[in-house]
Amino acid sequence: MAPLLKAYGKRAFEKELTEFINRFGSLQEAYRRSREGLRVPLTLPRGSIVYLSPGEHNVLQVAIVEQLGPRFAPGASVLYVGDTAPKHVVYEADELMRIGVPITEHDKLPDVVLYWSEKNWLFLVEAVTSHGPVSPKRHRELEKMLHDCTADQVYVTAFHKIHDFRKYAADIAWETEVWVADNPDHMIHFNGPKFLGPYKPRGS
Repeated sequence: MAPLLKAYGKRAFEKELTEFINRFGSLQEAYRRSREGLRVPLTLPRGSIVYLSPGEHNVLQVAIVEQLGPRFAPGASVLYVGDTAPKHVVYEADELMRIGVPITEHDKLPDVVLYWSEKNWLFLVEAVTSHGPVSPKRHRELEKMLHDCTADQVYVTAFHKIHDFRKYAADIAWETEVWVADNPDHMIHFNGPKFLGPYKPRGS
């Protein structure tokens, strides 16, 4: 460091800086490597792995794909997974378009979208860590957005723990499902004549 500091303000500074970075690396690069080391791995149904940015929200999204999907929609394909950094890490535009899901408004899609072709069910899952359950307002917004979707829609709000669910219980829409990651074999059903199934949009 001493030669670099002594060269500051002189012609030799750029040369000394380049040599220093080549030998020791930059602080920016060190931060980038540190952050990448914390990325959250997500194993998709076919075995490929993608990485999400660090954070409990993305940890919950991994649980949705790796635990909720196989239990309640075995064989379902993952069509969309959002991420706060690159915005989305999985985005199967062709398949979304094929079943009539709008592909131009990524920010309006739920956090995770699974498609169970065997039943033609589309799972629309909101991962809740600080906000965003499938509230009545959100439910209506999604129904309107998916007006032309040919798949039947199943709305799910996902939480890490039952304690988190309790905080938002009053905000969750009827005729939707709740899944809690620390009790993955169970689903909480919000009324309606059936358990874990799509309902026809209101007015149809």
